[in-house]
Formats: sequence, C-alpha cells, structure tokens
Amino acid sequence: MTEFEAVVADIREESRIGGRQRWQILLNRTAFSSTAATGSLEAVARSGVRLQVAVLGVVVDGDDVWHIVDKPLAAGTVVTGRVVADSGPKDG
Repeated sequence: MTEFEAVVADIREESRIGGRQRWQILLNRTAFSSTAATGSLEAVARSGVRLQVAVLGVVVDGDDVWHIVDKPLAAGTVVTGRVVADSGPKDG
C-alpha cells in the first residue's frame, strides 16, 4: 500500500443517476494512476471526525488524474491518500 498527503484542488460531478451522484476529485499530487486506480482518501472534518472516501477508479485527462468517488470533498481539504496495489490478472 502506498500512502501520501495531498490537497483537493478541484471537484466536478461525474454523474447523477437515480438520485445518486458520483464525483471526480483532482488533487494537487497523487500516487493513483491508470494501473493503481483504487484505494481511499481520508480527511479530518473541523469537528475532528475522520471521513473515509473510497476511490473507485481514476480518469486520466492529460496530466491530470481525477479520482472517482461517491462522496464529495471540498476544494482545499487536506487528505491522506492510500493506494491499493493492483495485483494484476489472476491465472486459473
């Protein structure tokens, strides 16, 4: 597992289907990539509550890596990212 610190630089809505939204979050730095596209982002709210947001995948747009999530985080939010290593295709 790879861990890194970053700040949310931008956020945009990816989709809204049946009342459910998905978001794309751009970080100022990331360890996620097209080959390591799942993991989580953790932020601490002003109240001290820890928020865990699953990264469901990424969209690479030029030099930008947008992180696909079900919960939005505001621009300026400090996060700890955790990338789950892709073990690759399974034989068998």
